[in-house]
Amino acid sequence: MLSAFTPGSNGLARVEPDSESPLPKDALWLDLLDPTPADEKRLEATLDIEIPTREEMREIESSNRLYEDGGALFMTATVVTKLDSDLPESTQITFILVGPRLVTVRYVDPLPFRRFISYAERHAATCGSGAVIFAGLLESIINRIADVLERAGSELDSQSAEIFAHTAPGRRRSASRDFRGILERLGQNGELLSKSRESLVSLGRLLAFAQQQSASVFTQDVRSRFRMLSRDVLAMSDHVSYLGNKVQFLLEATLGMVNIEQNAIIKIFSVAAVVFLPPTLVASIYGMNFRHIPELEWAAGYPYALGMMVASAVLPYMWFKRKGWL
Repeated sequence: MLSAFTPGSNGLARVEPDSESPLPKDALWLDLLDPTPADEKRLEATLDIEIPTREEMREIESSNRLYEDGGALFMTATVVTKLDSDLPESTQITFILVGPRLVTVRYVDPLPFRRFISYAERHAATCGSGAVIFAGLLESIINRIADVLERAGSELDSQSAEIFAHTAPGRRRSASRDFRGILERLGQNGELLSKSRESLVSLGRLLAFAQQQSASVFTQDVRSRFRMLSRDVLAMSDHVSYLGNKVQFLLEATLGMVNIEQNAIIKIFSVAAVVFLPPTLVASIYGMNFRHIPELEWAAGYPYALGMMVASAVLPYMWFKRKGWL
């Protein structure tokens, strides 16, 4: 789908020209969302540029993502999408600056784009040029990642409190902690942070490339916004590293807690086996089918054997309690 955004009195005005209508000459932003070959050819013929294919957008080399061709700047960034779902995805979006116009090529409709379009339709300050729109889109993308990092940090704090929940002395835990659920949530947060880091690295490279262009491409105000965004990306990259280390720490702590729980269960069975082993030995001795066993003819033999069994079970239990093993 091809959308054209033209400047209006209140902000950007959205136009969706049909295949027969010419593109608006005053359009500052031409947005290709999941474009068809016909849309690409139409835009290429109008602007005299070559739209990169989806396969070319996925290449990771800087020379294939950030370059200048025929006076037009081609910049491809990796953007993380579906951040509110359990399976976030990374996708590529290409920004093309052709004179005063911005062309975007994308195959998803992420929330930052929808937010910026809604904002730009009500604020005329966003209609200065394609470069201003480009800076606004980058700000929206980076702000979205910042929101997600804040949410991930809050979730990690909650998971940390759940993992290290303290039980008062003398009180039993009402229910065992769901370590499997904790591990699943930690894995989801780790995947989210990994894709956010990938997106921030890509955006950092894009901003560095943009700031290296000639003064005529971007105004001083746009360059100032780029410098601010670069600082934000750098700070957020450090924060992602911190959160990634926290995920690793909580993962190791959770596995340690699982081992502790398993060891406690094994200890119970071990103690039970030790407690019941001596009575089993006594019962085995007096259960042997030998003719000459002294206690067989003794009237107190039966209670004597039972007393030995009870004593042999109680004494190890009392010893374990005294040692603090129970």
